[in-house]
Amino acid sequence: MASAETDCEASFSLDSYYVSEELGFILPAPLDELPPYYQPWMDIALRVPELVHSHELRSYVNKMPLLSSEFLQKHRELRLAHLALGMTTMGYVWQEGETDTVEVLPRTLAVPYWEVSQRLGLPPILTHADAVLANWKKKDPDGNLEMLVSLPGGQSVRGFFMVTLLVEQAAAPALRNIPIVIDGVRRCDTEAVEKALEGISRSIQDMTDALKLMHEYVEPSVFYGIMRIYLSGWKDNPSMPNGLIYEGVQTQPMEYSGGSAAQSSLLHCFDELLGVKHEDKSSSFLIRMRNYMPPAHKKLIQDISLQPSLRSFVQQQATEQLTQSFHLCVTKLLALRSYHINVVSRFITVPAARARQLRSQSRDSEEGEVISRAPTALEERGTGGSGIMTFLKTVRNHTKEALLSETSEEKKTL
Repeated sequence: MASAETDCEASFSLDSYYVSEELGFILPAPLDELPPYYQPWMDIALRVPELVHSHELRSYVNKMPLLSSEFLQKHRELRLAHLALGMTTMGYVWQEGETDTVEVLPRTLAVPYWEVSQRLGLPPILTHADAVLANWKKKDPDGNLEMLVSLPGGQSVRGFFMVTLLVEQAAAPALRNIPIVIDGVRRCDTEAVEKALEGISRSIQDMTDALKLMHEYVEPSVFYGIMRIYLSGWKDNPSMPNGLIYEGVQTQPMEYSGGSAAQSSLLHCFDELLGVKHEDKSSSFLIRMRNYMPPAHKKLIQDISLQPSLRSFVQQQATEQLTQSFHLCVTKLLALRSYHINVVSRFITVPAARARQLRSQSRDSEEGEVISRAPTALEERGTGGSGIMTFLKTVRNHTKEALLSETSEEKKTL
């Protein structure tokens, strides 16, 4: 990390990064309607699950009028348009599963999707920033949440995206504490850094607790057999080895990764703050995933990486309380990553093994029918294109390396 002047530097602030005090990276109060001109987009986007089920989505999109994006003026309008066009694109590409994909996204969808993507600085594919951060509304005065636009998979789809949203919301206090840590390091204020790190630790624990709800609200066979394909992209995917041509944008096919937890800015911020270093292959994938984040969030990660090293500060101060606070933060991050591996195992690895078994025998149950329909190309890969378990375990193991040398004996037992 680069050194910084500590005398006259302004306080580090989240104000310019579109981070909400209450919600973190979540878009506050997303719109649920576009201007009337764009109703043809919303009419289709709101019906994606049923139109996929009836095998009619592609024909509806092919008849869609070509609309200009110029009447979208506000950020929230652009975010809703990107979400609606993204959900429609995923349904269009994967309507018939991995055996009958398309090579061309029609002009009426591809051109406005590209234009909106360029204006937002996002790629023209469904991202975490769309499906999670900008895809919610309050269903009732009690604060119960609902999705704006959905994909095939019924209640498990709602559960998956809503639980992920709760994980993001649980991280808001941690994000609020990051500037306090940075300013504390600059001023050599060990007490401020200690307290802020303790706040971050509590917040990461809350994220892990929220993630545990995945088991309650998402059915593994539905996630694996129905949902996953609609989250996958056309990069590093054997089902679409040539990518996708965006008609009217360019004649050559383009490749984009599908949705991935690595597109959440949260763990990137924690890694940069705590000095977690990943090996080359994992690091290159994580850095590539930053191109799937809103530009302001990506810039926050980069700017955190340029601050004075927290880890070096903790080592130099060498106070017991500060060292313990730092150690707790790293161990909570480590525990979160370990629990994520547990979730991936239950929702991907185990169903993948079951699918292989079922393909070699008769399908004798509804669950078997669902699982065995899952795309074979994704058995060992994440929807972002990574070799998922190897990647997650490597990232988890390198998180241990951020622990200070005094705790090296503990590294062996974690």
